[in-house]
Amino acid sequence: MTKEEFTPPAQREERVHRAQVRFSGGAWSWVIKIVLLGGFDALMVLGLLAAVAKASWVIVAVIAIGTLAVNLIYLPPNRELPGKYLAPGVAFMLIFSVSVMLYTVYVGFTNYGDGHNGSKADAVLAIQQNNQARVPDSATYKAAVATKNGGGDELWLIVVDPKTGQARAGNNDTPLQDASGVTTSSLGAITGADGYTVLDFAAVSARSSEVSKLAVPLSDKGADGFLHTTTGSQAYVYRSTMTYDEKADTFTDTAGTVYRDSGQGSFVSSEGRTIQPGWKVNVGFSNFTAAITNSQVRGPFLKVLVWTFVFAIGSVVSCFALGLILALIFNDSRLRGRRWFRLVMILPYAFPATMMTMVWSGLFNQDFGFINQVLLGGLQVPWLNDGTWAKVAILVVNLWLGFPYQFLVATGALQSLPDDVNEAAEVDGASGWSAFWYIKFPLLMVSLAPLLISTFAFNFNNFNLIYMLTRGGPRFTDTSLDVGSTDILISMVYKVAFGDQGRQYGLGSAFAILIFIIVGVISWIGFRQTRALEDIN
Repeated sequence: MTKEEFTPPAQREERVHRAQVRFSGGAWSWVIKIVLLGGFDALMVLGLLAAVAKASWVIVAVIAIGTLAVNLIYLPPNRELPGKYLAPGVAFMLIFSVSVMLYTVYVGFTNYGDGHNGSKADAVLAIQQNNQARVPDSATYKAAVATKNGGGDELWLIVVDPKTGQARAGNNDTPLQDASGVTTSSLGAITGADGYTVLDFAAVSARSSEVSKLAVPLSDKGADGFLHTTTGSQAYVYRSTMTYDEKADTFTDTAGTVYRDSGQGSFVSSEGRTIQPGWKVNVGFSNFTAAITNSQVRGPFLKVLVWTFVFAIGSVVSCFALGLILALIFNDSRLRGRRWFRLVMILPYAFPATMMTMVWSGLFNQDFGFINQVLLGGLQVPWLNDGTWAKVAILVVNLWLGFPYQFLVATGALQSLPDDVNEAAEVDGASGWSAFWYIKFPLLMVSLAPLLISTFAFNFNNFNLIYMLTRGGPRFTDTSLDVGSTDILISMVYKVAFGDQGRQYGLGSAFAILIFIIVGVISWIGFRQTRALEDIN
């Protein structure tokens, strides 16, 4: 029976009461708490209204439940004390970890990317905007280019309807709406409007490329047409050459070709032609199966997957082996000046890895690099221009960057071993190698194995080294993807999601999920194996 169970009930109640008085605080604590909770609730109500305006009901539910939970935890005094301490940590974990992972999973099952960014309604309007021709008998609108006060640098078009004389304003996303306070010069040019700053001729000329892209809808229906201006002082009506049939949900071009909803987030003709842009839809496991079924993805993906394992395992083994050997050497008490040698060993760890990677890039230069010109006597080894040599260069640089860490942890683990281990080995007549391999090494692995697993996970996602040294090159020539011989999975994900040849967030998220599964499974297996080492200890 514990000491707490021996305590009489009356004394326990008294102790609880004293604790409540001590930690409940005074009037100022209440005021501060009410003010903070009031500010939090006001912020959440603001977010709630924004979510309701966007009809994001899931976010509405999350905000409402979260706000209610925070008030129930923090408002009552002397209750839910564990919750008061745990709530901030749980909230940050949900916001910065769980929500990001859930969103990545969601994107992985969509076609989100270039050409599929918005809703279907946005895509229909964009198709109409992108395929326009001037109406032959269009009226001439008096126009002015302006910015909205408090609206940043976004351009707006202010026009005067030639039939009604009504002043109106709009931009690419906002159809024409009534404008007030419009003033004109003696020549009829628009010089001002309430809430807008009209640009002068010099400002319009400086932003001529943006002005030429203005396509202001006449109404909510894109079929009514758009206003375009090139001079900034006159605008004309343009209409789409793509006719949208809302009932049939089809587009028809001037040649009579009909484009239908393919169910994959785009309008496609019977001949297979697609009009851009499309819209974001759920595509199921298509992004995941593309790694196997799509020939443009399957080949580079498998090559990159194999190289990623080779790089991660090779880096862990080489860095750990070198670090352990050096630790054994400089842990020998017979060696003089061990402290200075240890200091030299950790110098690579003290330099910024990014800067040193750039230095190594210069050293590996095929024509002018120190390694070719000095160490190899002028040989033209294509360190960074050949797939195989580039992989060797990456392993060498990562060895230089990674062995000091392994040296430090191995030194610490060696010094933590009791001296009687060596004495017992000597008494039993074990040789130096036998004492190390059969006694010290298993004991070292008890503490080093988890670090090796974490090192493997780090190198599996070692984006910085790859991107700074080779940018994943040399590039594969048998695929349209921007992927190269030294790309690892994480750099391939970056190029797929944010590369110069189109952004495919859905495909990139699917690859990120695969990486998460691979690293998670390997780490789980590794930590299970370390339990066997704990029995040794």
